[in-house]
Amino acid sequence: MICFPNAKINLGLNIIKKRSDGFHELESVFLPVGWSDILEVIPSNDLAEEELRMKQTGIPLGISARENLVFQASEVLRKEFDLPYFNIALHKQIPSGAGLGGGSSDAASMVLLLDKLFGLALSKDKIGSYLEFLGSDCSFFYFNQSAFVSGRGEVIEPIQVNLNGYYLMILVPEVRINTAEAFKLISPRKPEISLKRALEYPVEDWRSLVVNDFEDALFSKYPEFKRIKNRMYSSGAVYSSLSGSGSAIYGIFRNKINPVDIFPNELCWFGKLNSSD
Repeated sequence: MICFPNAKINLGLNIIKKRSDGFHELESVFLPVGWSDILEVIPSNDLAEEELRMKQTGIPLGISARENLVFQASEVLRKEFDLPYFNIALHKQIPSGAGLGGGSSDAASMVLLLDKLFGLALSKDKIGSYLEFLGSDCSFFYFNQSAFVSGRGEVIEPIQVNLNGYYLMILVPEVRINTAEAFKLISPRKPEISLKRALEYPVEDWRSLVVNDFEDALFSKYPEFKRIKNRMYSSGAVYSSLSGSGSAIYGIFRNKINPVDIFPNELCWFGKLNSSD
């Protein structure tokens, strides 16, 4: 059985405060996009070592199979259910450390794939508990529709964001950002205008209203990020931003363009948006 775990981008990201549990209180809007990995689970009688049950191809992750959230998701279910042996094949197309949620999406897809493949009939609450255990962003990919995300990322509220007819370009620089290190660079603050209110304005107004709080610190440390964002605007983007804690930077365009004409030697994804993304 095969599926295609998709990425997400952040429309705004406000870091409100640091919580007593060590996490940060935040608010953001997650928007699913079409850039996807390929995940396959194949039932097998192979009794090989656990590390050999998962094959990783595509973009190198620099981690072992055991460290991958996909493998960890499978182990969570194997502890509760007597599952038949199976092999896992993960082909990575979404870069890690880019603020696109690829690893979280893979993990969520793994839980849903095993539920369907082996007829576990898991309840929504049970699936939710697994995903929250695996990581803050995993729960979003269960619903996989535009959502206002708050708390430490586990509180998810559907929200309508109409980007029908717009195009999206995502560029991922070679630099990869450690999320924990990125949080150390910023000072939490309450935004002057709520993100929900800001997103009610026309997309053309988002440039001055919809803010990612990581940008100031990371753009200062990595000037190339700011140059990429400025190039997005000079090439016709109506809105551009860092996604999550980076390093991916995206631009929203009214017209179809060729990313190679703008960033000929960079890792890019380009596709059309609509209100149901």
